[in-house]
Amino acid sequence: MPIFFPNSEQKLLHRAQLVAGYTFGEIAQYLNIPIPTDLSKQKGWVGNLIEIFLGANAGSKAERDFANLGIELKTIPVDKQGKPLETTFVSVTPLMANHGVIWETSHVKYKLTKVLWIPIEGERTIPLADRKVGKPILWTPTQEQERQLKQDWEELMDMIALGQVEKITAHYGTYLQLRPKAANGQALTEAIGENGQIILTRPRGFYLKKSFTMQILDNAMKS
Repeated sequence: MPIFFPNSEQKLLHRAQLVAGYTFGEIAQYLNIPIPTDLSKQKGWVGNLIEIFLGANAGSKAERDFANLGIELKTIPVDKQGKPLETTFVSVTPLMANHGVIWETSHVKYKLTKVLWIPIEGERTIPLADRKVGKPILWTPTQEQERQLKQDWEELMDMIALGQVEKITAHYGTYLQLRPKAANGQALTEAIGENGQIILTRPRGFYLKKSFTMQILDNAMKS
């Protein structure tokens, strides 16, 4: 089977619309990819399946998934009501050497400039092979959404710079939150402590809150 690589936004969107309504099992069979018995040991399997079908080419690099088109790909597991089941990872949070870092050149803004959202059935009661892919949403933040994302990012980055990383909980931020990001609790990285000293802490990541991704899904339904 020839590998598909989209060379235009229209071709990518058409491909994403094409796969809507198909099950993971059908897509995996088409791509000749084995289906895991469960996702606990293969957390990225679904995202990888969709990436391969749509021709994403960034892999694990820091680029957007469709670097040539300036588009990031995000699968979003939803329940029967179409509500997001989990927060959405955006990027790893830099905890050191942040002097002079601004929103306009931040990795979060870079990743969220244009996003192709692929809703997927995520309820665990549905067998993995039977879960379906939903209709794609090509999204660019509105001025208001970007204003709030920027405000959240600046507040969180200020706290990190002031040595308050350990005080940040998932409740901070309206759209964007900071959460530990590591395969296990043993992984540690350097950060600034309260007295300006270097401390060891768990790596952090920027995530979009479910209330915000719900807003994106709702707005797409209305348009």
